[in-house]
Amino acid sequence: MFTPLSVILYVTVYMGLLFAIAQIVEKRIQNKGVQNTGNPWIYALSLAVYHTSWTFYGSVGFAASSGLLFLGIYAGAIIGICFWWLTLKRMVQAKETFRITSIADFISTRYNRSQKIAALVTLIALIGVVPYISLQLKAIISSFELITNTPSQGNIHDLSSWLVTLFMIGFTIIFGARKLDPTERHQGMIAALVAECLVKLVAFFAVGFFVTYTLFDGFSDILARIKLAGLDHVTSFHATENSGLMWFTLLLLSFSAIHTLPRQFHVSVVENSNRKHIKTAMWLFPTYMVLINIFVVPIAAAGLLMGMPAENADFFVLLLPQASGNDSLTLLAFIGGFSAATGMIIITTMTLSTMASNHLILPLIERFSLLRPLRGFLLQMRWMVVTLILLGSLWFAQEFADSYILVAIGLLSFAAVLQFTPSLFGGLFWKKGNSLGALLGLCAGFITWIYCLLIPTFIKQGWFSEELLLEGPWHIATLRPEAMFGLEGLHPVSHAVIWSLIFNIGWYVVGSLLFTPNKSERNLSTEFMSAMTSSQSRRARPTGLDAYILLQPKLEEAKSLLSHYLHEDKAESQVQTIAEDLQVLEKPKITIIELVEFHRMVEHVLAGSIGSASAHQAIENTIRYNSREESDLKALYSHIVTELQTTEKDSTSSHSNDHTGYGLIAELQTQIDSLEEEVSQQQKIIQKMEVKLEARYEEIFRYRMEAQKSKQDNALLRDELKQILASRSGEPPAGKS
Repeated sequence: MFTPLSVILYVTVYMGLLFAIAQIVEKRIQNKGVQNTGNPWIYALSLAVYHTSWTFYGSVGFAASSGLLFLGIYAGAIIGICFWWLTLKRMVQAKETFRITSIADFISTRYNRSQKIAALVTLIALIGVVPYISLQLKAIISSFELITNTPSQGNIHDLSSWLVTLFMIGFTIIFGARKLDPTERHQGMIAALVAECLVKLVAFFAVGFFVTYTLFDGFSDILARIKLAGLDHVTSFHATENSGLMWFTLLLLSFSAIHTLPRQFHVSVVENSNRKHIKTAMWLFPTYMVLINIFVVPIAAAGLLMGMPAENADFFVLLLPQASGNDSLTLLAFIGGFSAATGMIIITTMTLSTMASNHLILPLIERFSLLRPLRGFLLQMRWMVVTLILLGSLWFAQEFADSYILVAIGLLSFAAVLQFTPSLFGGLFWKKGNSLGALLGLCAGFITWIYCLLIPTFIKQGWFSEELLLEGPWHIATLRPEAMFGLEGLHPVSHAVIWSLIFNIGWYVVGSLLFTPNKSERNLSTEFMSAMTSSQSRRARPTGLDAYILLQPKLEEAKSLLSHYLHEDKAESQVQTIAEDLQVLEKPKITIIELVEFHRMVEHVLAGSIGSASAHQAIENTIRYNSREESDLKALYSHIVTELQTTEKDSTSSHSNDHTGYGLIAELQTQIDSLEEEVSQQQKIIQKMEVKLEARYEEIFRYRMEAQKSKQDNALLRDELKQILASRSGEPPAGKS
């Protein structure tokens, strides 16, 4: 048995080692002077943040009650990983072009940089995922109390809860919220995260090996004892009612979660430094999944065979070595569970704080002029959001302690982020998907999730009357939250998943088909699709026209804008870097296209700090053009839009059966080839016309010569005629006296 002080000391030393790893990695990168492209193994192992305390502790509890059904959470994820070269690769390419900071930023940027969509996605993530954080806190607190034998209620319990939460606030700020720009890769944090992922794998493997080969005589011995004890459900694929539908539900939820969970999106998309690393992740990450689940069933069966209560199955990983008197293994198991929980808490809280500050707090600040001075304290606001999220999670864990909601919170959270799937995948592959369809789909799916899952959860907690569950609203039985339109007898999660997806996809498709987006959204959609299908990174656009715009005032204007959100030194450095990259720093004047490119790169830098949608809004509200600049921009814009629309129409008509995407570069190349062929044909026609014209010139020349000769002959005939007439009249000829 361990004392609370000793456990706190072990945890502090462990986190200190992780922080040291993070610092060493970051200092090495700084000493090199450039940010390296990372290591594919580090990238792949960081994705194991998918395995939280729900995996480390909950999988065993799930297996003890529902058999092999727990594998659905991982089988669906592996199926999703098999499609990463189509899905994740596209998301990474779009991230590189648009400086994407989060899944809310990704979805909103795809749909016309809509602040409404960004805010809605952020709200769904907060409401759906924050309770999942509370589950991690509860796992840490409960495991701490188990190995220290402290009471689960009372002042000591409250003290340990607050202590764990304060630790998590500090660790999250130190590891993940020290920088304002979340698109600056946190390679130190990722290195620490990989260390945690390895620790939890080693810890779980060690406990599993100890249970299987020390407490028992291998897998065959455990299987034989399971049959003798009548515990066949532990190894059954159909241990629960409606198991077939539940398998489908778990596969669907995990397939979606591997793409849409905020923490997964951050480590797989935002932290990706090289698209080629995805290939390594596609085999290494599933291998990790298999390894961490090998001993789930033996541990679950061992706990039941040794007479431990089934309600404590979630903590068999701790209780089995503790009951055997193996203190070192017990401590290792605790550190493993602690790593599983803290990795999820740090990444998720960092990501949610970024989303909340960029898409909820910042738009509010921009709307009210009195709050605008706060723009310079974005980093501090993120620290505040981190604190609020974790304190809210602690309250949630205490309020719903040992209730229905903490048993099913993992699936509830997966069902919440499932609502991102239609808009995300529609945005990846369906060009007609637009902002109205995405907004309607997200709203419909989220409302259905609240009605079918969240409200029944609160009713079971005793907050509301059970009348709504039993009779439905206004006594309409067909609208009962857990049996809508007569669909009865299903698990509440399966029921909610079915109806939320139906409404979400339905409204997304209908809204996208009925609504015609404006030119700006169509152009951004084309650019976004092109960025995802392009085989190379977007290059800088060429410059041209007359250089008449004074550069210095534009630099000062950009510095002023960036200084609202970044430190003044950072703002000045970024502006200088942009000017150097554009090779205009030494120029007194620049062209209009160079100015547009300059502003685009300023927005690119700003997007890394406040998100793409907010950065675009800040540029529109701050940057001003004079009459000549505005006139030139309108002319250029009109020309480019006309060319793009022509290209799009030609591509649609000539490639109606093309299923490879909407690559704008390929379309433009096709258009160029077509124009070159047309020019070649026109040149041939011109050559033929020139031959005909030359022949016509010769014909006209002959005609003119003949006409001239005829004119001279006529003049001679007139003179002769006059002489004849004069001789007959006796008058001298004209010209003679």
